[in-house]
Amino acid sequence: MLNNSSTRYEKQHFTPPSSSRTVVGAGASAGGGAASVRSKTPSSSASRRSVTPNSRSHARHNDEDSEPGRVRVAVRLRPKTTEELSDADFFDCVELQPELKRLKLKKNNWSSDSHRFDEVFTASASQKRVYEAVAKPVVEGVLNGYNGTIMAYGQTGTGKTYTLGKLGTDDASERGIMVRALEDIIASASPASDSVEISYLQIYMESVQDLLAPEKVNIPIVEDPKNGEVSVPGAAIVKIQNVDHFLHLLQIGEANRHAANTKMNTESSRSHAILMVSVRRSVDDKEENNTSSPGKDYKSVFVGGHVIPTVRKSKLLIVDLAGSERLDKSGSEGHLVEETKFINLSLSSLGKCINALAENSPHIPTRDSKLTRLLRDSFGGSARTSLIVTIGPSSRHHTETASTIMFGQRAMKVVNFVKLKEEFDYESLCRKLENQIDILTEEIDRQQKSRADNTIRLESNLRECQNSFEEAEKALLARCELLEKDKSRLESEIKDILKELNCQKDHNDLVCQEVESLQRSLKRCELLEKEKVHLESEMKDVLEELDFQKNQNNLMHDDITRLELGLEHNKQYQVETSTYQKVLADTTQMYEKKIAELMSHLDNERERSSSVEEQLDSMKNLLSDHQKSMEQHQVERSTYQKALAETTQMYEKKITELVIQVEDGHAQCVGLKEQVISLKKASSNHRSSLQIQGQEEIGALRMELQQMSQLHEAALDELQLVKKEQKNLSSEKARLSDELHTVREALSLEEKRRKAVEKELSNIKNAVPESEDDYEDKRPSMKENNARGTTIGTPLGLHNSNKSRESNSFQRTTIAKICEEVGLQKILALLQSADLDVQTHAVKVVANLAAEDINQEKIVQEGGLDALLILLRTSQNTTVLRVASGAIANLAMNELNQGLIMSKGGAALLAHTASKTDDPQTLRMVAGAIANLCGNEKLHLLLTEQGGIRALLGMVRSGNHDVIAQVARGMANFAKCESRAITQGHKKGRSLLMDDGVLSWLLANSNTASISTRRHIELALCHLAQNEDNTRDFVTSGGVKQVARISVESSREDIRNLAKKILRLNRTFQAEVQNE
Repeated sequence: MLNNSSTRYEKQHFTPPSSSRTVVGAGASAGGGAASVRSKTPSSSASRRSVTPNSRSHARHNDEDSEPGRVRVAVRLRPKTTEELSDADFFDCVELQPELKRLKLKKNNWSSDSHRFDEVFTASASQKRVYEAVAKPVVEGVLNGYNGTIMAYGQTGTGKTYTLGKLGTDDASERGIMVRALEDIIASASPASDSVEISYLQIYMESVQDLLAPEKVNIPIVEDPKNGEVSVPGAAIVKIQNVDHFLHLLQIGEANRHAANTKMNTESSRSHAILMVSVRRSVDDKEENNTSSPGKDYKSVFVGGHVIPTVRKSKLLIVDLAGSERLDKSGSEGHLVEETKFINLSLSSLGKCINALAENSPHIPTRDSKLTRLLRDSFGGSARTSLIVTIGPSSRHHTETASTIMFGQRAMKVVNFVKLKEEFDYESLCRKLENQIDILTEEIDRQQKSRADNTIRLESNLRECQNSFEEAEKALLARCELLEKDKSRLESEIKDILKELNCQKDHNDLVCQEVESLQRSLKRCELLEKEKVHLESEMKDVLEELDFQKNQNNLMHDDITRLELGLEHNKQYQVETSTYQKVLADTTQMYEKKIAELMSHLDNERERSSSVEEQLDSMKNLLSDHQKSMEQHQVERSTYQKALAETTQMYEKKITELVIQVEDGHAQCVGLKEQVISLKKASSNHRSSLQIQGQEEIGALRMELQQMSQLHEAALDELQLVKKEQKNLSSEKARLSDELHTVREALSLEEKRRKAVEKELSNIKNAVPESEDDYEDKRPSMKENNARGTTIGTPLGLHNSNKSRESNSFQRTTIAKICEEVGLQKILALLQSADLDVQTHAVKVVANLAAEDINQEKIVQEGGLDALLILLRTSQNTTVLRVASGAIANLAMNELNQGLIMSKGGAALLAHTASKTDDPQTLRMVAGAIANLCGNEKLHLLLTEQGGIRALLGMVRSGNHDVIAQVARGMANFAKCESRAITQGHKKGRSLLMDDGVLSWLLANSNTASISTRRHIELALCHLAQNEDNTRDFVTSGGVKQVARISVESSREDIRNLAKKILRLNRTFQAEVQNE
């Protein structure tokens, strides 16, 4: 039978037994040949905890190194910072010899220790050289199927995150190991057959959290009981598409990672970041033969004519450890102290595991922390591990540098079992064959169905075409018959019309003849008229002649008679002429009427003939159109057949495209289902977390309710006791005389006690220093004062001097003894003393006690906070106010105490104290207390409402540099906490500082001479500029110009980088800078 997996091991001097299927390996440590990887049972120390069943192994010799599995350790020196360059007392404690791969750690000017490493990098070493020497061999091993780990270890602020996680968006040469490693992996992977997936986690306060999905917290670590492999199944796994995709995910992870501002680093990582890269590569026969052992012949395995594919699964861990730090140097306070404890605890557990492996201890304490559980395979496991330790050059950190170097030296003694994991990918072969079968089956079904559908569709289309052709032919025949009938009807109508036209023509001829006869009669009438006119003219002539003859009447009597007869004839002729004229007029009128009627009838006939001609023309046009339509129908029939064939081909193409789209849609549906499943899991986790939180809140409320009920019962008991005491008053009055003697004795005893208290008070006065400022915060909580080597108060000498340390230690020891002897309750009672001297020394003792974390809880529980607030409210003495403010500043370093101070109106009392005094030392104490309160984002709104921010700005009036430094520190704390809340999505909107005129003050004092004050102001401006809702205020007030100046001129590199990042991400700022 074939094995399910094939696992190959690299080790020179060990060969596993042939009878065992579990691969066993041993690695020689520096002390001997015992195994560096321990089994669960002490009796079989050579057995492996993480094995792959049914595996095969082979040994492979390596000429370059006798111990190929040994942890490779390189050391990198951080360049000197600006502060170290400007420090006159700077002493370089490290001397590098990179050509000999040695490092000398100087104890003093004449003594040093020499250490040898695999690689030694100077401060000028480039990122590319570090990657090629440290990480590239591990990355190449991961590409060849070996697990690998790249880890950075060192003190905080020495460049671990820069070496590993630098994105290099502005300068490609500054890219860190993470970016360069993924570039090589993506370039070597085949998109078709290989896959690259990442998970990005952080271990924050022993809680595994997902940086790519911030809602996932407390993710469990699971160990496979079969092979011992450690995994984090609850983490988000993202498949990488390209380098830009990875850079985007890396930016998201870095934004969600916890960071804080300490004296060692303004962006100090507060968690261990682990980038898990899973690479799955398919191996062909040629590559497998190249990577196989020369002594063995691995042949391709065939199943059913198919070669079983071989895959190599490897994992790369890139671990950016949080820096080890000391509280007295980092200045951590409040919640940062808890973070530092967890960081140092996990690093201590890692150191214990390294020591145990280096010393061949039978027990490896990998379960002491979640970091060592996740790195179980990196040290003493099967991974190729490269460790880079980062150190600083300053002698001030000699102890931390020496510890880091010793950690690297011990890690070099650890030898891992380098293991090549190859598996026959039966699942992919099965899936491939199943997919091919499904595809072929679907293709056959689809083709058969498509053929049947096409046949049915073509037959239906053919029937439809035939039916449509038959209907078209019937319609055309019916139309032709109708046209024939119309044609015959029109021909008959045309014949009738022609007959009517002929008849009308004959009638018109007759009318024309009558018209001609009438015209001739008119001509005759005209001639008669002419004759009448002629006759009238003749009658006139005759009358004239008669008149002439009348004169000659006598002479011509015979002529008169003749003329009278002629006259009678003329009268008769006139009568006949008048009658004839009447007849002629009547006849003329009658003919004119007939002529008009004939003319109108002629016009009607002409119109009818023209309409008939138009109808004939339209019928001819219709006939020609019908003939053209018949021809067009024949042409359309031929084109329709061609279009039918083309449509059939088009639909076949569309069917193939739809099949491809359906397959793509199915793949998308599968992806969506996976997303839905992940969302359901996330929602169920969220619901469970909400239920747990709700149950915890209900339990807390129940406890409070029980406490209230107990208080109520106690109040009832006290009431009953008061009633009993009231009853006994009458009896006590009678016994007053008897008790008078006892009172006198008690007075004598009190006198003795008073003398004892005065003696104790004298001891307290001697123990408490006379300087009024020694009560102040002894812890290095403020960077600017620590940089100058002074406390918050007036200078008492350098902190680093042995004399000052011994003095402070002696004072604390003395005060602690007095507190134990006298009692804290009595010391707090002295705060209410009427004697001002006693009250002053008592408050100084309380202030010194408050400087220690272990005393703060006792002071608050015994009512010390209330007593200090009462002093602020009632006292008028400057010294008492200054000392009480300093004590409250010490208490305000604890997050729980901050909430109590705010709930009791402490910010308002501090603001009132600042308004009623001009003493710079008192103002410095008040400013320090308010600055500590500004470091809690939950109290910002209440702090603003109580006038804390306005009070800070008001204290600038003193002009004292120390007061202004505290004001700048408070603004930086406020802006940083607010920026972090906005980045994490807890808060939105414009900054609360904008309403109180803080931005104007910051811009006006951004060029102050004090280095520490200027650094705090620059940091506050950068964090305010990160909020996009403050963009308009920065543009109108000229803040963009200051941010641009900070990006170039700031003395701190991290502040410059932050300013550059803001200018790069904010388009409005970019436009404003370009305009300027």
